[in-house]
Amino acid sequence: MAVQFQSAVKAIAGACLVVMANHGVAAIAAERGGVEDKIEYCQICHGQAGQGYHGYLTMPRLAGQQSAYLESQLRDYADGRRVNAVMSNVARGVSPSMYGAIAAHFPALNPPPLDGGAGGNAALGRTIFANGLPESNVPACSACHGPDGHGTGQIPRLAGQVPSYLVRTLSNWSQERGRASAGGLSAIMVPTTHNMTAAQIAAVAAYVGSLR
Repeated sequence: MAVQFQSAVKAIAGACLVVMANHGVAAIAAERGGVEDKIEYCQICHGQAGQGYHGYLTMPRLAGQQSAYLESQLRDYADGRRVNAVMSNVARGVSPSMYGAIAAHFPALNPPPLDGGAGGNAALGRTIFANGLPESNVPACSACHGPDGHGTGQIPRLAGQVPSYLVRTLSNWSQERGRASAGGLSAIMVPTTHNMTAAQIAAVAAYVGSLR
């Protein structure tokens, strides 16, 4: 059974890699017609319920995410304000007039967090989320993302996000997200992520990854 499961996981990761190889994502997206087709394309890698994927090629959770935030991120990818070769090609292969409709599909979805909850030092993460790290000039995550981590408007939902995705994103924030974004908020996170240690980032990711 374990061997079969591992084979299935590798197959899924391999399928995503094949789809995205040689920057073919833009061409595939451009070939497909309406909004529903674009959403189905998102589901190839982000999951049928937008739950994300944890594995060789980690994909973020889109389920429950703020629609305004998702739309602004598509614009950032298309305009080069957020750095990711794959997603930039995806966003540029979709008409900007469709961004809002695509983003509106995901907020109502609410699958359980992957792996059934948090691992690592979630207790430390809970403390940082609620109180911040005053000695390191790190504000409480809850001050902007809300006590439930659901975010609002341009402030993204963190609850249920794939922990390994959050660790990667927060650890590379200055390189990938430090530019002026369509929502105008990404640069705010630069000093916060810079002032957190790897262990602290992992703890916050573990905690918020377990939230519903």
